Amino acid sequence: MGESPVSTAEFDARGTGTAPSGGVRTVLVVDTATDAVVTGIATITSGDAQPPVVTVLADRTVADHRRHAELLTTLIGETLTESGVGRGQLDAVVAGVGPGPFTGLRVGMATAAAFGDALGLPVYGVCSLDAIAVEVAGAAPTASTIAVATDARRREVYWALYTRTGRIRGPEVAAPAAVAADLDGTTPDAVGGSAPHLSQIGWTATEPASTIPTVSGLATAAAAAVLAGATPEPLVPLYLRRPDAVERKDQRPKSVTP
Repeated sequence: MGESPVSTAEFDARGTGTAPSGGVRTVLVVDTATDAVVTGIATITSGDAQPPVVTVLADRTVADHRRHAELLTTLIGETLTESGVGRGQLDAVVAGVGPGPFTGLRVGMATAAAFGDALGLPVYGVCSLDAIAVEVAGAAPTASTIAVATDARRREVYWALYTRTGRIRGPEVAAPAAVAADLDGTTPDAVGGSAPHLSQIGWTATEPASTIPTVSGLATAAAAAVLAGATPEPLVPLYLRRPDAVERKDQRPKSVTP
């Protein structure tokens, strides 16, 4: 689905496996899968037999789901200026691919794809829940099970479950009660995402260590692929909910990239 391989790579204390050494990559990061517009500039540095190191040079987070399209390009410009990074100095674009509502998610992915196309850069898609889980893993290095849930509206949640080896369930969309029944007996050691929705599922033992995708989390989730120079898959949004996620019999799912 155009996601970074964080779901299958080793999910260590920073959420990714090791990557080839000897490189620094500068990336533009974009996510509009939640009510927040998240963007920024980060560097990803490889190390010998060590997880990649992500350094955020500039970032912006604005919680306003009604103005995603209006805000995003301006915020990208601000982070480029603040970081001192020119567009020609970027090596890649990292984009959150959801799950998220149709309109907001589409804005971020289309903008990321447009930047990549205009600058001739690869665009790496990352499951937005994975990015939250990466931040939770970093904040709770002893946690063996991590749960993430965000607001899907319509009285439902987007959710996923992780261990230190990667994502083991999800991303899925369901009513909180259905998630609680499905995972009866599963108690995560750490959680991330929307506190009210985590509470509705019954995951209340700890406060969420991270509530929304961050520039650091997104870049970390994509780090191994970016450093390896892997060819990214086409960006495909994770809408999950019908009718957005239902494929017509005579039509294949549309990518936001050519």
